[in-house]
Amino acid sequence: MEKAYKLEFGNEKGGELYMNCCGCSQTEPLHSFGPALKPHYLIHYVLSGKGVFHTGGKEYPLEAGYGFLIEPGQMSFYQADEKEPWTYIWVGFAGSRAESYVKNMGISTQHPVFRSEKSDELYGIVRDMMDHNTFGISNELRRNGLLHIFLSVVAQSTPVTEKSESDKANQYVSRAVEFIQRNFCNPIKVTDVADYVCINRSYLYTLFQNSLGMSPQQFLATYRLTKAAQMLMIPDLPVESIALSCGYQDPLVFTKAFKQMKKVSPSVYRRQMLQDENRANREHLRQVEDFIEKVGKLVPGGEP
Repeated sequence: MEKAYKLEFGNEKGGELYMNCCGCSQTEPLHSFGPALKPHYLIHYVLSGKGVFHTGGKEYPLEAGYGFLIEPGQMSFYQADEKEPWTYIWVGFAGSRAESYVKNMGISTQHPVFRSEKSDELYGIVRDMMDHNTFGISNELRRNGLLHIFLSVVAQSTPVTEKSESDKANQYVSRAVEFIQRNFCNPIKVTDVADYVCINRSYLYTLFQNSLGMSPQQFLATYRLTKAAQMLMIPDLPVESIALSCGYQDPLVFTKAFKQMKKVSPSVYRRQMLQDENRANREHLRQVEDFIEKVGKLVPGGEP
């Protein structure tokens, strides 16, 4: 027997992240669920008592302060303790970004359990979700906003699974490249990149040298100038506008950097590329395309 207060929201229209359901259960001794599958993500958090969670051939004894993740299509089973049955809250969610959010939070099918000391805050969020349970855009926006807060609290409290040094290094480089990819048009510096990935500049330098064979500064300049070379194929786009579009506030600085990399000025490069279809020019274009493609592969789902 279970005293459950739950809500299913069938009016959600999809998107990057949205709620499917939420609830709170006060269970009887040995009350269980499963083995069964769920079509969306579920996070349970234990408020009091004890129980056990089974998934992937493993058993996880849990008590107050612990939570667990169930992924879509994941066979799972959980059961309340015989002497101290648990009370728990849960939130179900889905969306095109749900998988990446969960992954970045550090919980997964392989490591589904987390610990949080923010019991009151998590319970309060779920109660707020349940209090705004009626149809309408106002409550729908509120519930989905509360979902983000709920996941944020879980993410703060989740001990991220220990990764190897190579995995950590690859993650730092990937995030740094993504930041450059998204912000090359702004006047960013290497210190901004290092601050974004939360490491010091010297360590970022070492990671880039080991991974890409160039410094972060060289990579930033190469990416900007490679993008500029692409833009120069647009005949009516002024060189000054290309400089600003690639993060150079001073067109003269841009011209000097471009000439240092390509051995010719931007205007000469454009003229040669547009007028001469020779082998050397085709090779230049191939190098531009190869570099942009390489950058895209460094960032999963990234766009060149």
